[in-house]
Amino acid sequence: MSIVKKIIIYIVITILVIIGGAVGFVIWSLAASKTSTVGEITFENSLKIPELLEFELDSEGRKVFDLTFNQGEVEFLKGKLTETWGLNDPYLSPTIRASNGDSVVVNVTNKVGEKTTLHWHGMLLPSEMDGGPHQMIYPGETWSPQWKVNQPASTTWFHPHLHGETEDHVYRGAAGMFIVDDENSKSLELPKEYGVNDIPLIIQDKNFNNDGSLSTGSKMFSNVGILGDEILVNGTHSPYFEATTNLVRFRVLNASTARVYNFSLDDNRSFHMIATDSGLLESPVELEELMLSPGERAEIVVEVVPGETVILQSKDPNLGAPFWGERYNGGDDEFDILEIRANQKLTQLPDLPEKLATIKLPNKDEVVETRYFELNGYDRINGQEMDMNRVDHVITAGSTEIWEVSNPREEMYHNFHVHGIHFEVLEVNGEKAPAHMRGLKDTVYLAPNSKVKLIARFETYSDANYPYMYHCHILLHEDMGMMGQFLVVEPGANPSRELKGHDRHRH
Repeated sequence: MSIVKKIIIYIVITILVIIGGAVGFVIWSLAASKTSTVGEITFENSLKIPELLEFELDSEGRKVFDLTFNQGEVEFLKGKLTETWGLNDPYLSPTIRASNGDSVVVNVTNKVGEKTTLHWHGMLLPSEMDGGPHQMIYPGETWSPQWKVNQPASTTWFHPHLHGETEDHVYRGAAGMFIVDDENSKSLELPKEYGVNDIPLIIQDKNFNNDGSLSTGSKMFSNVGILGDEILVNGTHSPYFEATTNLVRFRVLNASTARVYNFSLDDNRSFHMIATDSGLLESPVELEELMLSPGERAEIVVEVVPGETVILQSKDPNLGAPFWGERYNGGDDEFDILEIRANQKLTQLPDLPEKLATIKLPNKDEVVETRYFELNGYDRINGQEMDMNRVDHVITAGSTEIWEVSNPREEMYHNFHVHGIHFEVLEVNGEKAPAHMRGLKDTVYLAPNSKVKLIARFETYSDANYPYMYHCHILLHEDMGMMGQFLVVEPGANPSRELKGHDRHRH
């Protein structure tokens, strides 16, 4: 055989080996990128219920709450300690609860040795009290936002929001629920005994190293950040909940940094959704599945019968991406989340009311402007990365606007959260929003190559110096620059489009 033929054969064999290796690697990576814990969880730990944070009344009749950022260690996995952040607790926070009309003060002290912030996600309040990236809390300092609760009953939450570090700070565990009540919610015959049949579920995914420490690793080829292969509920690994009533209300919060969940029950029974991010629906909506992206909340009611066991799961969510985009970004992942164990004797609660609330939706006839937002790549909105000193939009207090938000990417999902407002989702890809999305929200999912149309009334809080934020709540994307800011100002105001001097808070 000639030398030329030998060289040709060698080249062909080399190419075939490379192709075979590449194909094998792709097959392996696709297989390795699917996670499922269905049928593998032993449910050996009683679900921790965050305590209600106590308050004191000051001389002005305000409810004063105290929170302290601190570092801790928690045994999530048996025999292994994990370094964490928490607020008052080593991990997560006690639940704050107040009523519409209450005046509140929250003293937030930083004892974690690095600057951070605390944002009130879903709360309607002045921008200077919002806890976004401009309200930094330095080590050893205390920030004391104060406001009058002015919104319907809802499940809101709080978490750090330091620009460029939000994913890391939230992942460490500094977060908690803030439940708002109102006269209507108190009068309804709903499960409402906190910790008994009104249960917060703060759901997070984590990756753990062999020594129990948190890992920030994610799936190969993922473009959304950390996607963990273990689930914590209220900081409890492998949790179960003992139901003592036939109806249980779960306040479900997706507090993960990137993962989208598709909640269902393992026997495919239906449940009723009674509230969105920002308040009660007009009537209960019967569902078998509910998809929530990071930052979204929903209140659901599950019915059980004496002695049975049912598992809250996350089935593989339909992210709306191509096959590889689904696989590498968690779209094929499935989890057992929480085992619900019904006692042999259950207290029977009344059936759910047919009417839950009258929702004050924005008036389409009052729209004064339509704005357009395109989420570009993983780090820009309308072609621009976040600039802490740039005001992107100025909005007149009291006005009603439509915001059209699009995600043109074929393979990457996003979502969209706006501070300081509650919006109605008018359309998803040109069609009317489904029934369970027709209440007021503050966060909405955007599948690849999708659009949503939102309408909101910008309430009377105004400040020409401190902005509100809008951003993707996939926290890696937010940190990379997929965020903008807007001022809400009095009619006729013409504020500067450049912000200065916000390194420290005023209070």
